[in-house]
Amino acid sequence: MNDYLMYMNGSWQGESLEKLIVKNPANHEEVGTVPIGGAFEANEAVASAYQAFQTWSKTTAYERANYLQRLYKLLIEHQEELAEVMTREMGKPIQESRGEVLYAASFLEWFAEEGKRVYGETIPSHIGEKRMQVWKKPIGVVAAITPWNFPLAMLTRKMGPALAAGCTIVMKPSGESPITAVKLTELCEKAGFPKGVINLVTGKSSEIGQAFMENEQVRKVTFTGSTEVGKILIKQSADQVKRLSLELGGHAPIIVLDDADIDLAVKGAIASKFRNTGQTCVCGNRIYVQVQVYDKFLEKFTEAVRALKVGNGMEENVQIGPLINQDGVDKVAKHVEDAVERGASVLTGGARIEKYEGTFYAPTVLRDATSEMIVMNEETFGPVAPVQPFETIEEVVELANRTKYGLAAYVFTESVGKGTRLVKQLDYGIVGWNDGTPSAAQAPFGGMKESGLGREGGREGIEAFLETQYVSIGLE
Repeated sequence: MNDYLMYMNGSWQGESLEKLIVKNPANHEEVGTVPIGGAFEANEAVASAYQAFQTWSKTTAYERANYLQRLYKLLIEHQEELAEVMTREMGKPIQESRGEVLYAASFLEWFAEEGKRVYGETIPSHIGEKRMQVWKKPIGVVAAITPWNFPLAMLTRKMGPALAAGCTIVMKPSGESPITAVKLTELCEKAGFPKGVINLVTGKSSEIGQAFMENEQVRKVTFTGSTEVGKILIKQSADQVKRLSLELGGHAPIIVLDDADIDLAVKGAIASKFRNTGQTCVCGNRIYVQVQVYDKFLEKFTEAVRALKVGNGMEENVQIGPLINQDGVDKVAKHVEDAVERGASVLTGGARIEKYEGTFYAPTVLRDATSEMIVMNEETFGPVAPVQPFETIEEVVELANRTKYGLAAYVFTESVGKGTRLVKQLDYGIVGWNDGTPSAAQAPFGGMKESGLGREGGREGIEAFLETQYVSIGLE
């Protein structure tokens, strides 16, 4: 077991602090330790980033792109090492972890180029001897707070645009999977970033988060996590009118119309629902199938779910790994038990897997779900797929939108007319139309309603790290 450290002002620190032990949820083996830092360490990291900002913000977009490209290449070169660390500390199947490394690297490559396209603007003046211009400036020190379920990609999705814009960053990863962030920071050091540009603190989430919110040198906080914590950050940001980007909870519907390609719909539903063992904010949490194809879909879908291989994520071909912890298992079990009590039928799964040491729950399909069930109203974050029939598009639109969340939705139909009308009525920031995996570095990622503020990725992603300055120049 390795003891890892925090990183600030270009050096590794935290040797004397109490240590947090990170364990593999598949077998409870100890993977490593990280220091348990708090407000003091957070403020030290911010001070380091603030000092570095004075020079980093003055570098050219081309210089910053060169650093990001070097880091991109290092991630590709260390794909297997990063994937293994990720799988050992949070349980993700190794094939998915390898894919996440490539996905994470794509944000560095995209924003290395997007930083060169931060354009200003000249506005036609109403007075002849005047020039009116819009300039773009980096916002300042950025604090990034990220979750355990995508421990690499959630960091690069924030780090890439922040650094490309000319900001410096302090990263706070989840205590469930902090070692991947340490490994990323090691590669940042190897890429040669100037000291203080990139900083990493580990430890007490609430204490570190509060320090970020109270520190006036932090001009922006970017957070991925629960809606409940997001609301706390909004309240804490008020005193300083601190800028926020929030990617929060989801409760994604999957809608299958009667003209859908059922095989494609099953494939897409599997990809969405069971990716990362159902522990993603954009995974399909509830499935609505039009009555004409309800039985046909359920038959093929259940067969596909039953065939999913469960096991330790380090084993090749495993598709379902452990849940992150025992609380995750208990929540999934509660949702299934409530559904069964309210009339749902278990077609496959429906139980904890006791033969493994870790926190495993069997991939589950629930038939005849209804709107009163907890699983149809709360984010499950586990491998459970409740399926409910519907008759009309109007009915399913109402069912899909009856939630405070609006992150992702999925639609399966072969009709351009039906699909267009349906998607236009869905209150979701991301829609996969005949596509179970719509996320990409070049596309904006974010939600409506209580699923967050702002967008990550795409050309919109870098705007969140820029200030707009209007300059009026008199020429007389």
